[in-house]
Amino acid sequence: MAKTHNLGFPRIGAKRELKFALEAYWKRESSRDELKELGAVLRKRHWEDQAGLDLVPVGDFSFYDQVLDMSFALGNLPERVQGFQGDQLDNYFRVARGRSAQSTENHAQCCDGVAAGEMTKWFDTNYHYIVPEFNAKTTFNLDATQLLAQLDEAKSQGVKAKPVIIGPLTYLAIGKAKDDSNKLALLERLLPVYGELLDNLASQGVEWVQIDEPVLVTELDAEWQHAFNTAYHQLKSTKVNLLVATYFGQLQENAYLAANLPVAGLHLDALNDRDGVLPLLNILPSHKILSLGVINGRNIWKTDLNAVLDWLEPLHARLGDRLWIAPSCSLLHVPVDLDSEQRLDNEIKSWMAFAKQKLGEIVVLATALNRGRAAVKVELDVNRRAIETRRNSPRVTNPAVRAALTGITPELGCRKNPYDVRAAKQAPLLNLPKFPTTTIGSFPQTAEIRQVRSQFKSGKIDQVEYRQAIQGEIARCVREQESLNLDVFVHGEAERNDMVEYFGEQLEGYAFSQFGWVQSYGSRCVKPPILFGDIRRPKVMTVDWISYAQSLTDKPVKGMLTGPVTILNWSFVRDDQPRSVSCKQLALAIREEVLDLEKAGVRVIQIDEAALREGLPLRKSQWKEYLDWAVESFRITANGVSDETQIHTHMCYSEFNDIISAIADMDADVITIETSRSDMELLDVFDDFKYPNEIGPGVYDIHSPNIPSEEHIVALMKKAAERIPVERLWVNPDCGLKTRQWKEVIPALTNMVAAAKRLRAELHLSRNDHV
Repeated sequence: MAKTHNLGFPRIGAKRELKFALEAYWKRESSRDELKELGAVLRKRHWEDQAGLDLVPVGDFSFYDQVLDMSFALGNLPERVQGFQGDQLDNYFRVARGRSAQSTENHAQCCDGVAAGEMTKWFDTNYHYIVPEFNAKTTFNLDATQLLAQLDEAKSQGVKAKPVIIGPLTYLAIGKAKDDSNKLALLERLLPVYGELLDNLASQGVEWVQIDEPVLVTELDAEWQHAFNTAYHQLKSTKVNLLVATYFGQLQENAYLAANLPVAGLHLDALNDRDGVLPLLNILPSHKILSLGVINGRNIWKTDLNAVLDWLEPLHARLGDRLWIAPSCSLLHVPVDLDSEQRLDNEIKSWMAFAKQKLGEIVVLATALNRGRAAVKVELDVNRRAIETRRNSPRVTNPAVRAALTGITPELGCRKNPYDVRAAKQAPLLNLPKFPTTTIGSFPQTAEIRQVRSQFKSGKIDQVEYRQAIQGEIARCVREQESLNLDVFVHGEAERNDMVEYFGEQLEGYAFSQFGWVQSYGSRCVKPPILFGDIRRPKVMTVDWISYAQSLTDKPVKGMLTGPVTILNWSFVRDDQPRSVSCKQLALAIREEVLDLEKAGVRVIQIDEAALREGLPLRKSQWKEYLDWAVESFRITANGVSDETQIHTHMCYSEFNDIISAIADMDADVITIETSRSDMELLDVFDDFKYPNEIGPGVYDIHSPNIPSEEHIVALMKKAAERIPVERLWVNPDCGLKTRQWKEVIPALTNMVAAAKRLRAELHLSRNDHV
């Protein structure tokens, strides 16, 4: 009998209940007990949603991030938060976001800000995790309180629990040694704590533990491969069965290593590594469980169940009880429940499956394997019709768009002249000082703004009233920027719900869900648009708003666009053609908007590519193919403008050092990047690589409520100036400001502008001294 299980479930709730509870707690609008109670309610509901499975994950719920949970369980806390005397949950939020709730009873413990933990992308997803911090003296001490409490909850509710933890090698691999020490040297101290954790779980009657080691799908050198053998041979004495879970990629040269680890089972992402399954079977010990991830845990399309069964049935005949069926990875990356959707087009909706529906697909597959296809004939017939309808729908293909793709030439992606020539032409038009200041695009999205957008969508206000309201907010943003004395303005993006969804709503080939939310980090959720067909821009999208903002000031106002690679990577993308084809369709559409902005007199245009790096394959050997079409897509979008138009791009919260040459190939005049949480460490790459154009290293961590001081910003910029000529440095936050409040933004930007002025003054003095 094939078994069914799940690797993880979305934790935010079908209606984002966790998001709202967290934000209420941080604002002191609810108590700690109320937050914890909401967590218990969500866990119970989600376990009930998974009741049809043979094993259900426990420990996948988190109040912020599962990696941060693991750091607390291992007692690995940054030195700056050690010795905290308050509630552990408050200390947890201090690491996550710099501070917790502002408690009037214990102001000193809860209000004093600390530097938030560095945040980066979880492998090649849009989920952000809090980076574990290490140094040569790091020690570990088990605190399994939270996991054991959740396990007790699950057992009391009759849940067939399978605790989920992050494996020791992946935990070390995704962390950062703050003193450049060897992370693997910590393995000897770390493994006894893992052993103690597993023993605790065994004492609670746990039979199986899922131990996530996605780093096994990356290129591991001999030292890391040896460390895997060392670690799991030391842990093999545990009395629980270990299921090592890999996902997001292919095992390839690590297949023999993974197959022969002394564990009871191995999970393989059969969506990404189907070709590796049969070779793996030939080396997998005959006693070992093989879990196959056959349902896509990262996209929302229905699985072709009949085709999957054609492939699975011979494997089941060979493996029998040793075959487990699961999604490819945790369902954290998809929305909760398609049945709650009321606005989706019925035909397109029939092509989809969210988390709950994906679990239903798992059960259908297992039933067909265990009892024969006749037992689920109705379900298989419905699935077949949906697959065929989507495949044959005329809504998916646009001949005009296909024809435009054939007209792409190398010249389409080239500026007329190199950066030095362009910069000389732009300088007198923009008339910017040294260390020019700007923001990344958005200003706070207040409750009033959200209400206006909601009223307009529901028909409670008309186009005229909506336009007046948004223009009023744009005018406010311009006034604030005038008062702050910023150098390059933005219009604030009051009209935009999301940087990807906003554009998707105006492009043909996209559909939109009502409750299709997924967690990006903490309480931040995104609702990815659904790219189902060929992409076309039927009309201008941003020109009117930008032009209105520019009419209110003599300062240059940036046109704000999201780039094709980011729109692609932050959408649920069609799976019936190569991603590169969809990306180039998007590039042609956004290029039209760039050219229309230039025609309207906009001289600075920012094309955000925040997600460029996260689309990288996990193996470096596969990077070149991706970067070739990704960079080409950006260049097609950006490079049709004249030399006098300054092109910006933005990237946030990702390690970009190893792709810096590809970023330079994008040939943007200015790039802004996140560096504040890493204390400018991301700029180390410029010690060896001479970036040819201008760069704005983010100095204001907008994902924390902490307000940076003028001195802190000056210090960060001086670090940047050690690597990059001051003539090419900009001063800016590390991302958009939509998630912050005006009462935080104004003082932070005031300090940022003051820091820039101080830097200019010091530069002027140093030059005079030199003279």
